[in-house]
Amino acid sequence: MKKISTALISVFYKDGLAPIVQLLHQQGVSIYSTGGTRSFIEDLQIPCIPVESLTSFPSILGGRVKTLHPLVFGGILGKRNDEIHQKEMQQYNIPAFDLVMVDLYPFEETVKNYQEQNLQDESVIIEKIDIGGPSMIRAAAKNHEDVVVIAAKREYAFLFDILQQQEGKTSLEQRRFLAIKAFDVCTSYDTAISNYFNQTELSTAFNQNKSVLRYGENPHQTASFYGNLDLIFTQLHGKELSYNNLVDVEAAIQLIHEFDSLTFAIIKHTNVCGIAQSDSMITCWEKALQGDPESAFGGVLVCNGKIDMDTAKGINDLFFEILIAQDFDPEAFALLQSKKNRILLQLKPSALPIHQFKSMLNGVLVQQQDAGNYQEWNEVGGKMATENQQIDLKFANLICKHLKSNAIALVQNRQLIGKGCGQTSRIDALKHAIEKAHQFNFDLQGAVLASDAFFPFDDCVKLAHKSGVTAFIQPGGSIRDADSMNYCKDQNLVMVITGKRHFKH
Repeated sequence: MKKISTALISVFYKDGLAPIVQLLHQQGVSIYSTGGTRSFIEDLQIPCIPVESLTSFPSILGGRVKTLHPLVFGGILGKRNDEIHQKEMQQYNIPAFDLVMVDLYPFEETVKNYQEQNLQDESVIIEKIDIGGPSMIRAAAKNHEDVVVIAAKREYAFLFDILQQQEGKTSLEQRRFLAIKAFDVCTSYDTAISNYFNQTELSTAFNQNKSVLRYGENPHQTASFYGNLDLIFTQLHGKELSYNNLVDVEAAIQLIHEFDSLTFAIIKHTNVCGIAQSDSMITCWEKALQGDPESAFGGVLVCNGKIDMDTAKGINDLFFEILIAQDFDPEAFALLQSKKNRILLQLKPSALPIHQFKSMLNGVLVQQQDAGNYQEWNEVGGKMATENQQIDLKFANLICKHLKSNAIALVQNRQLIGKGCGQTSRIDALKHAIEKAHQFNFDLQGAVLASDAFFPFDDCVKLAHKSGVTAFIQPGGSIRDADSMNYCKDQNLVMVITGKRHFKH
């Protein structure tokens, strides 16, 4: 761990800077700065060393040249464990900067305003091409073995937590993580400038808003996210979303978009482990949790309404990673944010992408989203479904759509009471679903069953019926469909054929 003793701060955006500067000052860090940032820091009654006093050279050419000086860059690039570097730094009185906080002129925002206002003077854009900023960022990132680099205000919270929790000390892993983020900032900035001068902008999923994640599915894997999460939700509280968090959030939002009625769901490793509908949020939550309280531990919670205080009190007793809701009552939010790492997301009313991407061999697979519930509603059993059975069957089919194949969902009164997923045979998925229902003391008498694909044999309907299931929904398409249909006819059971398979791999 390395202690931050000296900081160089020169930022365009000052919002969120004050708490960091105040904490640095409390920890005895010497702060160097320039121009507007220096004035901002001094207005906080915090001593600040002007960069000009270090270089003995003023800001010149209208501010175009401020920090491009060996005494500045030597302090950033000097290696602490290199004897020659250290000797030269002492010879020329070069201070070693442990923290470099620099952001960039708002080039893209300036271009956007220029185009929207149909301005003719391009010099406004030219002056927003940052020179010193990218140079300092790249230098600090290059020397991340010794230097912490903060290249954008979105990293302020991460830095503040480090300063507070680790008393101003940083690990090499943390410095490397921030260096990667910094290089990405420079890359995006240079690309924007190049695009402007070439008057080209190729928009794909893989060249927009790249964010480097802490790591991938496992700690030894690197990972990035391409996209704009701000269009989907607002993060109100908690730590930075990880790779696995994003995968589960995607599954949760895809699921909750299926329902118009008040719904609460619990996701674990992208599978639904609890979901229910009712007339109140607290009842939705309680019934969803009842479905599998074991798997709910450490899960992702999602609903399509507002979290009230009663629901928040219930939720607060459970350890969970993420809660996604349309809104939060103020007192409920205050309670839920009492744990600092708990992630709270406010879902925005937005349409989801119509395509899915998956890396495959040496290329990428692209497909349409699996939209809709059923293609047809063909009742082929021994009797017609009641109104309540129809509601439960439709609900179960949508749940099954969001479970990994082979998948079975057991539902009663708009509550998931058993599920089997990710099994290599359909009968095993059913056995797992029945076992789960019995584990949490659910009575399957009168329950309905959904299957993501056809029944290859009649063994599933026979076993389910023996356990109490009285209605089935499945896509059909097996060469032995008649076996399952005839059993339902003989036993006076409901069976609905939808004509739409919902495999999920």
